[in-house]
Amino acid sequence: MKTPLFFLALLSPLLSLAQESIESELFEKTTLVYSEDFDGELNLDFWEVRQSSTWKIEDGILKGSQSSKEFQAKKIAEGDEGHAGYKPVIWLKQVPAEFVCTMRFRYTGEAFHPRFPLLDLGHHFHTITFGAEQTSLRVLKDKFVTSIDEPILPLGEWVEVKIELKKGAILFTMNGTTHRFESELIDMGDERQIDFKGLDFGTCEIDWVRVWAGE
Repeated sequence: MKTPLFFLALLSPLLSLAQESIESELFEKTTLVYSEDFDGELNLDFWEVRQSSTWKIEDGILKGSQSSKEFQAKKIAEGDEGHAGYKPVIWLKQVPAEFVCTMRFRYTGEAFHPRFPLLDLGHHFHTITFGAEQTSLRVLKDKFVTSIDEPILPLGEWVEVKIELKKGAILFTMNGTTHRFESELIDMGDERQIDFKGLDFGTCEIDWVRVWAGE
């Protein structure tokens, strides 16, 4: 069942999205720039399917899975098995350099991999990897690495996430528990996107997404 934020249901059709805000620890002001409940066609102005993985909207949920067997065979023949689309991969684009993002999603798969599933905040800039025993943040491909000594993402279960990113800090909240990461290297720069990458032969499902610009 869809679970959109309650206040959005009360909006007048004439009220601009840009007038809406969300409570934030990092920002004094936020402006809603994107809201998605997956009630129609996938908005390709904001989403980019990668590695020919399979994505479709069903019952208000964006569902991702592996690429076709033909695509996988082609990539293997080219010697590029790493991009053969065994896992669902999709990019959320047009994310502000400093932002708040809330969403509800779930990853499924047989077991955690040392590198997957993950969320990239900025392509390969800030990689949050979910593991069986810990959750890690890697900035700029291991220039800064820190970990949470617990598996905060349960495979196969829906989670609600809030991400706040401001230069120098990330607040990552999952199901009401907030984790704070700080480093002078935290900076989206020009890589203004969020990457969803699942497990090989697993799925990624996204129920809804909201993105705010922070000031």
